[in-house]
Amino acid sequence: MTAPSHVVEDQSEAIAFLADPRSHGGAAVERIDTHGAVVVLAGERAYKLKRAVRFPYMDFSTLDLRRRACEAELRLNRRTAPSLYLGIAPIARTESGGLAIGGSGPIVDWLVVMRRFPDDANFARMAAAGALDEELVRDLVDAILRFHAAAERRPDHGGAGGIAWVVAGNDEGLKEAGAAVFPRERVAALRRRCDAALARHAALLEARRARGLVRHCHGDLHLRNICLFEGKPTLFDAIEFNERIACIDVLYDLAFLLADFDRVDLRPFANLALNRYLAEGARDGGDLGDLDGLAALPLFLACRAAVRAQVSAAAAASQPSEAAAARELAAARRSLGQALAYLAPSPPRLVAIGGVSGTGKSTLARALAPHLGAAPGAVLLRSDVIRKHLAGRDAEERLTPAHYTAEWTARVYAALCARSRAALAAGRAVIVDAVYARPEERAAIEGVARDLGAPFDGLWLEAPRDALEARIAARVGDASDATVAVLRRQLDLPLGALRWRRLDASLAPDAVAARALAMLKGGEAGD
Repeated sequence: MTAPSHVVEDQSEAIAFLADPRSHGGAAVERIDTHGAVVVLAGERAYKLKRAVRFPYMDFSTLDLRRRACEAELRLNRRTAPSLYLGIAPIARTESGGLAIGGSGPIVDWLVVMRRFPDDANFARMAAAGALDEELVRDLVDAILRFHAAAERRPDHGGAGGIAWVVAGNDEGLKEAGAAVFPRERVAALRRRCDAALARHAALLEARRARGLVRHCHGDLHLRNICLFEGKPTLFDAIEFNERIACIDVLYDLAFLLADFDRVDLRPFANLALNRYLAEGARDGGDLGDLDGLAALPLFLACRAAVRAQVSAAAAASQPSEAAAARELAAARRSLGQALAYLAPSPPRLVAIGGVSGTGKSTLARALAPHLGAAPGAVLLRSDVIRKHLAGRDAEERLTPAHYTAEWTARVYAALCARSRAALAAGRAVIVDAVYARPEERAAIEGVARDLGAPFDGLWLEAPRDALEARIAARVGDASDATVAVLRRQLDLPLGALRWRRLDASLAPDAVAARALAMLKGGEAGD
C-alpha cells in the first residue's frame, strides 16, 4: 500500500527491528498498528513507537517531538496506571550498524516501555468475548470518578470554544478522508447538527468550565484503552500530544466510553456507566454528578463518534492487508452514522415505577432504561440509593431506623423530584423507582412532568404477598434495607386512588420488562 500523506519520515528500519523476535531474545512478537503508533508485544513487555506523522491535532514529525511525547505519555499515564508504565527507552545505533533498545549510540527513535498485560484483559477484547459484566463496569466507572475528582482543573481550555474546535476539526478530518469514504452530504449534515447543538448549549459549556468541570482528563477513554490489570479496571494510553484534546469537560471524557459501548452493541453497559457516574458523582455534594450537563451529552457523543470515524479511516491506510483496511473503512462509516443518530431529536419523558418492596422495581427500571430516550438511555433515580447518599453512606450499607422517619422519607422524595426535574430540563428520559404508596408522593412526581410539559407514565408493580416475602428474604448486597416486617407495613398502607398502570410482578423479570416496554411504547394496555 502507498504510504499515506501524513507520514513524514521513513521508520521502516526501526519498525522491522522491533518486530523481529531476535530483538527480544527470540520471544514471539505481536504487532499492533494504529494511525499514531506501532505497538510491539514481546514476552512480558510492550514497546510503543510513535509514528513519524503530522496531523492538524498531533505532530510526531521529528525525533525530539517523539521523545517529548514519550516523556509526557509516561507522566500522564502514571496518574492511573503507575505500575503499568515502566519508563522510556531509546532505539540506538550500535557500533556494528544495527539497532538496540537502549545503549549509548546515536538515537534513532524513542519508545514507551510498559508491562504487558494478557490480550484477553483488554476491555475491547473482553467486550467482544462477552466477558464484561455489571460489576466490572461499576468498578471501571468508580475508577474514572476517582481520576476525574483528582484531575487538575484547566479553565484555560474547554468550554464552548473547546467543543467548537472539536466540531471544526471533525468536519475538516471527515472531508479530508474523501467523499469515497464519507459522503459529503452526510458530513455536511453532521456539521449543521453539531453547530446547532453548540449554539444551544454554549452558555452551559461555559458555565461548566467556570465551575471547574474542565480538567486534565484522559482524552481517549474508549474500551481499547482500558485493561484489567492486577485485578482492577485500569485506564491507560491517555492523550499526551495535545492538551486541547485532553483538557476537556469531564462529561466529554466519559462520552467516549459511552459511545464505544454503544458502538459494540452494549448500550445496557453504556446506560449503567452513565447512571453510576451520575449517582456516585453526586455523593456528598460532588459536582461530577451534575445533571444539567446532560443537555450537552448528545453533542459530546456525536463528537466522539466522529473522532472514532476519522481514526478508523486513518487506521485503514496503515493496515497490513486490504481486508483489514476494508474492515476499518466499514467501521468508519458506521461511526459517522452513529454520530448523526446521536443528534436526532429525542423528547424527554418521565416514567415512575411504584410498588411495595420486593416487586422488582429496580430490576425493571434497569431493564427499561437503555430503551428509553436519547442515547444511552434514561437517567435512573432510585429512592434507596438516594436515601443512602443523603445519609453519606454507600448504597449497600444498611441504615438505622432513624433514617426511615417521615422527615427522612420526605427528604428522599423531594430529592427524587428535584433530580427528575433537572434531568428532564436537560432533555433526558427519566425513570424514578420508589414505593410511591402515598397519593401525595405520586401526585408530586406527576407534577414534575406536568410542569415541564413532558409525557408521564406511572407503572405499579404488584405480586402475591408470599412471593414478595420470599424475594426480600433472599436479598443479598442490595441497596434496599426493607425487611419482611417493612413489607407488611407497606401492604397495610391505604393507596388511595391509583391511576398508574398495573403490572403483574410475579412473572419472570424478562416478561415483566417486555410487557412494561410494550405499555410504554403504546403496544399494550395495563391490567
